[in-house]
Amino acid sequence: MSEFVWVALPYLAFTFLVFGSAVRYTVSERTWTTKSSEFLEKKQLRIAGPLFHFALLLVFLGHVGGILVPQEVTEMFGVNEHLYHMGALYIGGVAGILLILGFLLLMKRRFTSVYMKVNTSSMDVWLFLFLGLTILTGFAGTMLNADGAFNYREYIGPWFRSLLIMHPQPELMNNIPIMFKVHMFSWMAVCFIFPFSRLVHCLSFPFLYLWRSAIVYRRR
Repeated sequence: MSEFVWVALPYLAFTFLVFGSAVRYTVSERTWTTKSSEFLEKKQLRIAGPLFHFALLLVFLGHVGGILVPQEVTEMFGVNEHLYHMGALYIGGVAGILLILGFLLLMKRRFTSVYMKVNTSSMDVWLFLFLGLTILTGFAGTMLNADGAFNYREYIGPWFRSLLIMHPQPELMNNIPIMFKVHMFSWMAVCFIFPFSRLVHCLSFPFLYLWRSAIVYRRR
């Protein structure tokens, strides 16, 4: 069971993410969109959209630094574990709060506006559910581990890197705190539904968003 959960399941999630996205783009390219809803509601999106995406970028970069970069490398540059943990706690905490706030504003917009509710699919509901679970468990895991008792860079980081080099080490995940385990399951669930959701838009040269012209909708 340990090998299935911490070896087979992540590889299945990665497979769905990569090949599922490729199949959707090849077979149904016209559905490859975020389904922009700016023409249905603009005022709330003007705040919620940039806030969520900016915070998500900060969190993503934090995960890259914390998971993909080995602890030995940061220590080589003079950043010991205590200093790294304090930086990750405070910077990650602020980014997490902004991400949760942006996510809640997007949920409010999605599920309280009449126009938005009738244009929300069942896949959107599942996406919000698992994306919200991923965000909340990640933030909760960070806050509950404020004292640094659990060093995820000694367990989760090496486990994830072992998957990438095709030499999995599931034993590293046996005794991690339950909140981090739920966080792992939730991001794997997001990978499974990614190719079938509006999230595919993030693969379409997302940085063009920074300098593209604004989409203008005229009033009747």
